[in-house]
Amino acid sequence: MGAGFEGRSGGRGRFSGWLRRRPKDTSEHPAREELLLAVAAAGMPLAPAAHPQGYRCSCERIGCPTPARHPVSFAWGTQATTDRAQIERWARHQPAANFVTATGMIHDVLDVPAAAGREALARLLAEDVAVGPVAESDDDRMLFFTATRGTPQDEDEWWPCELDCHPETMDEHPGLRWHCRGSYVLVPPARLPGDLGVYWTRGPEHPLPDPLTLLEPLTDACARHAPAGSDQEAAPAWPMRG
Repeated sequence: MGAGFEGRSGGRGRFSGWLRRRPKDTSEHPAREELLLAVAAAGMPLAPAAHPQGYRCSCERIGCPTPARHPVSFAWGTQATTDRAQIERWARHQPAANFVTATGMIHDVLDVPAAAGREALARLLAEDVAVGPVAESDDDRMLFFTATRGTPQDEDEWWPCELDCHPETMDEHPGLRWHCRGSYVLVPPARLPGDLGVYWTRGPEHPLPDPLTLLEPLTDACARHAPAGSDQEAAPAWPMRG
């Protein structure tokens, strides 16, 4: 898959136009299924998620706090899989569905404001630091995919995702959020209400780095881009144990 995506040096592969293309309907995305299978091939488990219906969520919950951002099933944690045949069935039988990836098993995600993420990404690449897959959302968030810091073989050593805010409190946590065990993020291509989307900046063929190699540039950039009067600098970036 390595030749297919936009490379670290900025070169363009055959998927380069697809990565940043934002069709109104993900079922129209020419590489939707192939991109989802590439995520699974990288070891990141997937589960179906809701999708927008106009400005509402397909779950039809009145006042849904995260329209088109949440899994379809409450059992998403055990449902999430990398099985190619299952993902193909979901993608073909649910052509409008978004997909989430369950974090904390193979990978974590460092979730930052887009302006901070772009600044940190430029710094990391300029310093020749290995950066893994990166996704960007039109609602001004950037997602850095990393290896997990947990040890899934030992349940006592799982890191709970204490720093990942609940959907209802998202606006109270404008800085870095570390998605690990018990959390999930949307994977591209995904649609959000208001004709917004989530797309790859760097594709899933990039190896997952240790999150600690990205943490300092990301937290520095978040501090510089913090809203006036924000206390996000005081919040630790490290995932807390339960």
